[in-house]
Amino acid sequence: MAVATAAQELGLKRGEFVIAVHLGLIRLTVPRDGGRPRAGRDEIERLRSQDGFPEALRERVRTVGTAAGARQLGISPDRFTKLARAGCLTPITFYLNRYRAIVWLYLADELTGFAAREPQLLTGRSPGWLRDRLEGGADCRAGNWRSRRVERLLSLTEDPWARVAVLADTLDPVQLAEVVDDPYERAYLARLRPEPAFGPTGPVWARETMAHLMRADEPDELLWRRVNLIMELDNAREVRPAPRPGSDRRAFPSPGSERALAPDSRADADADADADAGSRSGSGHKSRSGSGPESALVPRAPLSAPPSPCPESGPVQGPTGAAEPVVGLLARFGLRRRTVRAANRRQSAPGRAPFGG
Repeated sequence: MAVATAAQELGLKRGEFVIAVHLGLIRLTVPRDGGRPRAGRDEIERLRSQDGFPEALRERVRTVGTAAGARQLGISPDRFTKLARAGCLTPITFYLNRYRAIVWLYLADELTGFAAREPQLLTGRSPGWLRDRLEGGADCRAGNWRSRRVERLLSLTEDPWARVAVLADTLDPVQLAEVVDDPYERAYLARLRPEPAFGPTGPVWARETMAHLMRADEPDELLWRRVNLIMELDNAREVRPAPRPGSDRRAFPSPGSERALAPDSRADADADADADAGSRSGSGHKSRSGSGPESALVPRAPLSAPPSPCPESGPVQGPTGAAEPVVGLLARFGLRRRTVRAANRRQSAPGRAPFGG
């Protein structure tokens, strides 16, 4: 059945349904010949037969904003915002309010786990590392959101080119062209980008904000994303080449029946109101409930993972094949950048700086 019908069968709002998909609570399939994701009748019946349905399912995907999250933890909205900016709390989704300001939302279930793991961060004076990070202007919310989304999307597919497409989404076009220098490969990756469960919805500027947040913007994160992309790209090329003009597309099957889905939905009105209130008191953004466009939902990090300083760059994730030594990859990374820049300088007009230099 279509995902809209599946959401109605499960008694979930669109935003709740997409969060459930990215938490792995609901499995969708994508037809081999392409098209919108669909939910199997057996999957719906499995969920409906679980104990506590539908309240238990709704509770697992319930989100809260800054104000409601602060009340749940028993702290002030200002302290909640500081913990989130320092990287201790990771958003599960966001939406844009009427002023086009980003309002982050968090899983209520994750906040409960955080309170049990780190009670010392909820009372008394903040530790020195947290104060130093905030004084340095750190804001880890976007980076943490991006990292958990990438990790979740990679876990949902084993197709090598689909994995490359997920990592390619974290680089801007100039950076991507430096790593993937074949235009046919870049075109193939564009076709494999994860699609929203409910299709591309929302205004253009909201989708542009989503695309902007997906791109790495810190030097360390950029380095790790590029290294990971090189590793996955080498593995994908060994498995099969990207289709080229004149090739038989039937030789290049779509990446599996289960493909990672980029979230896209609106937070419920209660969470919006809490988030708007928290945005005014915690991060200074003006907002009002019920006025934001469609949001972008993201996957969940394991509750057992302890809070850590801005996980802007995680460990290198090797491809399914044999991984090359990291030192060799870094050397290739530097060589590729020098080669591209040298080529740009040769092609640039005299007296003009090379594009992307």
